[in-house]
Amino acid sequence: MSTPSTTSVEQRPAHHHHAMDTGPAPQGATGARGVLIPVAIVLVIGSIFVSVFLAAFHAPRPHHLPVGVVGATQQVEQVTGGLELGLPGGFEVKRYPDEDAARRALQGRKVYAAYITTPGKSAELMYAGANGPSVTSTVTGAFSAVAKANGDRLTVRDVVPASEGDTRAMSVFYAGFGVVLAGFLFGMMTYQMAPRLEYRWRLASLAAFSVLAGVLVAAMAGSPGFAALPGPFLGIAGIISLMAAAVGSATMVFMRFFGRAGMSLAAVVLLTFGNSTSGGTLPAAYLPGWLHPFSEILPVGVGVRAVQGLSHFDHDGLTAGITVLLVWIVVGAALLYWRDARGARRAAVG
Repeated sequence: MSTPSTTSVEQRPAHHHHAMDTGPAPQGATGARGVLIPVAIVLVIGSIFVSVFLAAFHAPRPHHLPVGVVGATQQVEQVTGGLELGLPGGFEVKRYPDEDAARRALQGRKVYAAYITTPGKSAELMYAGANGPSVTSTVTGAFSAVAKANGDRLTVRDVVPASEGDTRAMSVFYAGFGVVLAGFLFGMMTYQMAPRLEYRWRLASLAAFSVLAGVLVAAMAGSPGFAALPGPFLGIAGIISLMAAAVGSATMVFMRFFGRAGMSLAAVVLLTFGNSTSGGTLPAAYLPGWLHPFSEILPVGVGVRAVQGLSHFDHDGLTAGITVLLVWIVVGAALLYWRDARGARRAAVG
């Protein structure tokens, strides 16, 4: 009678054998390598972060910042020469036929200030406070010096003021930083918490995260919350959603293709280079030449400019921002599909 009982006991462990499908946890580095590798990686990432942000902001100055001038040829030449004398290479002067044309250029952020000369000894400077206090200080200081040198009496007018809920014009930077951080964490955690999730469900999770992130950030930063971003709610929510999806999919690609190193690479590219060149604190014209291109290709830079355009500047950067963000999303989804499909085929052959 003992044989059936013995057989039943021996079969029970086999019934639970499927619990090993996830495989054993990787051993990882041990000994001296385990001590030194985390130290080295974190110090390298931290050093890159500090170096890039210091390079961008330790002594910011404009490089060919577009400004408009209205006046006769001789007056425009005098203003151009005065600006170049005060800040060599700092400004790119564009001539406009009249005050209305200069104002439209300022409102569309084709220029960051407009200097209106008159036949008499007076001049007017129009600027956009929504560009932030640093830009305001730059243009008012430079044009005040020009007016003083020419003996003109200068009046100053803020044509595009910052919103009452964002007096320092910094909220878009904090919103962008938060979205990039959230997208980075999502892209990392989706593979940590659900490594075997099917491609279609992983993309569905990315879509759900992105839409909810857009709605939440727009609600907090827009008119329902702090009223820091006065643009249309749906428009801002849409751009924020695209930013979240672009950063999330990019982080997923880094994680899928580079494994453990992907997290570090994503942190450097998306968090460090992305946020330092976003234009949320200073326009891209203030960046060193080697950093400037990042503002036009990384998700946070184009997204921040699009949000600023929706909020203050007649949709400046909106089309380019949507295009670049969609490219990031589509390319990321395609790479993930190719990787997962190839992995599925290999598993089927095996």
